[in-house]
Amino acid sequence: MDLTTLIGLIVGLGALIGGFVWDGGHLSALFVPSALLIVFGGTIGAVVISFPMSTLKTIPKAFAVAFKEPKRNPSTTIDEIVEMAAIARREGVLALEQRAQEHTNPFLKDGLLMVVDGTDPELTRQILELEMDAVDHKVESMAKMFESAGGYAPTMGIIGTVMGLIHVLGSLGSDPEALAPAIAVAFCATLYGVMSANAIYLPIGSKIKIRGKEQIAEMELMLEGILALQAGENPQLIKKKLNSFMHDKNPSSQVGEDGAPDGEER
Repeated sequence: MDLTTLIGLIVGLGALIGGFVWDGGHLSALFVPSALLIVFGGTIGAVVISFPMSTLKTIPKAFAVAFKEPKRNPSTTIDEIVEMAAIARREGVLALEQRAQEHTNPFLKDGLLMVVDGTDPELTRQILELEMDAVDHKVESMAKMFESAGGYAPTMGIIGTVMGLIHVLGSLGSDPEALAPAIAVAFCATLYGVMSANAIYLPIGSKIKIRGKEQIAEMELMLEGILALQAGENPQLIKKKLNSFMHDKNPSSQVGEDGAPDGEER
């Protein structure tokens, strides 16, 4: 479980509801079934119209991406690639065949098997980059669904409010005293639309995009490691090259013991 997503939702929604109650509001006033149906039902309908079934089927996985902490350890991946590069230099790439077949990461497994099979390096790069593009497109589609929901929800809220006001004004002559409470109920639809968009849909879409970038960065690291291994580069040089992917996450790794950046004369 990714605690940042869960904590963010709890804090965001809790602050909105808590602020309302703090000012003397009652929670029962926020529960309007008809407004809930209009806003959330209308938003879901608009999203279903906007995307093909192949994309809509990824909604459960999209929630998993947003709420589940990915098991990524770039440092371990780098050490593993460096170790395999050392084996390949001593015994040849065929010595990696069994290890490649048993690897749990499908992207790294595919790359290693192509190296073992003697695939041309340029073709290896092209195939792996196509896999990366496919992952990037899939993640982008999942994020786009939530971003679209975040765009539709406020509009559905306004529609719900207008519908409520039409009903209120239509019955104004028969019961004028019920005007104020009925208007308050009508505006709950706008509240649902704006709140769901900015506290749920758009943040989840942003989290999915960030997770996608992290996955692509990891795949880029693996790609460079695979190609370096295939080229028979020195394992220590491979490690230095792959460690450059860690600099954004750990800027201090760019600085040597004496304070000078790695790779520069001291």
